[in-house]
Amino acid sequence: MSEPLILPPLSAAWGSVRLPGSKSISNRMLLLAALAEGTTEIFDLLDSDDTRVMLDALRKLGVGVTAIGTDAWRIEGCRGKFPVTEADLFMGNAGTAIRPLTAALALSGGHYRLSGVPRMHERPIGDLLDGLRQIGADVRCAGNEGFPPLEIFPASIHLAGPIRLRGDVSSQFLTALLMALPLTGEELVIELTTELISKPYVEITLNLMARFGVSVEREGWQRFRIVGGQRYRSPGQLHVEGDASSASYFLAAGAIAGGPVRVEGVGRNSIQGDVRFAEALESLGASILRGENFIEARAPVAGQLKAFDLDFNHIPDAAMTLAVVALFTNGRCVLRNIGSWRVKETDRISAMATELRKFGAVVEEGDDWLAVSPAPSLRRAVAVDTYDDHRMAMCFSLVALAGAPVSINDPGCVAKTFPGYFDAFASVTVPVIAIDGPSASGKGTVAARVAQALGFHYLDSGALYRLTALAATRAGKALDDEPGVAALARVLPARFEGDRVFLDGEDVSDAIRSEEMSVGASRVAVLPAVRAGLLARQRAWRRFPGLVADGRDMGSVVFPGAEVKVFLTASAEARAERRYKQLIGKGLPANMHALLQDLQERDARDAQRREAPLRQSDDAIGVDTTLMNIEEALAAVMAIVRKRLP
Repeated sequence: MSEPLILPPLSAAWGSVRLPGSKSISNRMLLLAALAEGTTEIFDLLDSDDTRVMLDALRKLGVGVTAIGTDAWRIEGCRGKFPVTEADLFMGNAGTAIRPLTAALALSGGHYRLSGVPRMHERPIGDLLDGLRQIGADVRCAGNEGFPPLEIFPASIHLAGPIRLRGDVSSQFLTALLMALPLTGEELVIELTTELISKPYVEITLNLMARFGVSVEREGWQRFRIVGGQRYRSPGQLHVEGDASSASYFLAAGAIAGGPVRVEGVGRNSIQGDVRFAEALESLGASILRGENFIEARAPVAGQLKAFDLDFNHIPDAAMTLAVVALFTNGRCVLRNIGSWRVKETDRISAMATELRKFGAVVEEGDDWLAVSPAPSLRRAVAVDTYDDHRMAMCFSLVALAGAPVSINDPGCVAKTFPGYFDAFASVTVPVIAIDGPSASGKGTVAARVAQALGFHYLDSGALYRLTALAATRAGKALDDEPGVAALARVLPARFEGDRVFLDGEDVSDAIRSEEMSVGASRVAVLPAVRAGLLARQRAWRRFPGLVADGRDMGSVVFPGAEVKVFLTASAEARAERRYKQLIGKGLPANMHALLQDLQERDARDAQRREAPLRQSDDAIGVDTTLMNIEEALAAVMAIVRKRLP
């Protein structure tokens, strides 16, 4: 368990998020790579509790598993026979791991025991066991029949007639059989006795099996035929798509709170069915833009999101997000064909109904449906229980966009699929105050004071450029060596503590304030590759409860959607005098004429640079501080902030 996370009132969502890898694709790829002939390198693999469970299980089974970089793994295939023939495997609460692995182990001729957390022992697996037992597999339930923990014994497999399987509880049972049956080398047929739910997830399975060289013939969604003689062969290198289920939270945020919010890593040609969540948002009135590798959502041009009555058999996981989106619509919303929610990490229909009612919504529930009627005004300061269910935590973070604080209990449960979720959510929802202006206009001092007054984080972007210049100088790189300096900027070992700045653990607060580093910062700041290298680092400062960022392009480039944009300026003479007094006060030599000339030259360079020239954004409010002292400048900016962020 982790401490509750209190999300502050939020009112807008904008920006972009790079999605983590898909859990469904990640665990399927890992198992197929392990079963294949040859070595497979998998890139962009999701780093989460569920994938760690699968990786750990494969290691215990003797599969060669090696990390080869960030989110990249090399898997040595075992040609369908696990080297270790007896093992105890703990599967946590990872359904995408235990179900396909059970099927593969049942056909591998070994003795294995699989267990998990208490909730896993309540999640049904009986239909899969029934399918396996039809071909002679010896899989026994150590506790309640039809539920883990399981014990698997060596058995003779007999492929007589078609395997008859239910498809209305979980599509993972069909996925598990489809992935395991090619290990027999013989022809096999699976016939479904009920309607298949979550068909898009089965499409993912068939797509990935084909990449590993095994094709499946299907007649509609009722009959699947695996031709004999096929075996898995490594395709060499694979990349995991971004998780389309995780995309739903950010797309919903854009649809609820203005946008645009863009998710990167999935696009119009994704193999994941959950990208159809965007279609559902469109039917509610949201504006959706799709590209090859991104999807973007905006709120309706006018009015609220529309109420809906939809069948979500095809996207049950992503549909959870719409149960919370219902709070922001103009009427009663009905989610149908979601019976699979009841056998997930928790009984999601019951859990969702309970938590939605805490906000004042009127909620009706049935065996496989949920109806939500939003309250005229949401209750504030609600504590949401998450039931050790990652999707409950992520879904209910959206309620903060109603301008009401929300407490999320056990927020750490998001580690199951998206450990960095709340940082990513902050990166598109946290309010930003961008304070730009020329050198010595007072923006740094004012920005730091505003951040202190509000309890917000503070980003001194100038310090990043000074640090880059210092790091380049110490590394012996010319400041006009754009590729070399940019490479340093991307991995700059910088740390900020209060008003102290550290480079690779050394306090360099005074060193970066020298005139040499001031000039150096101006020189490296004109290099496009350096600015691009620091862009992601600057945006990462956007964290709860808010951010004040100062620089020369905070409002125009780094945070173009900032809720408050201020452009501080002053005459060159006034700024030169301030710099002169600052240097003299530190006991440093200073020449008024030289300072004025330097500022004028710097202004000209900054205004004329190719990348992000110094200018006042059209939507920024200008404040001339020529005749103001620091307290007067602070008061002027705070008045703007209070008006824009009441």
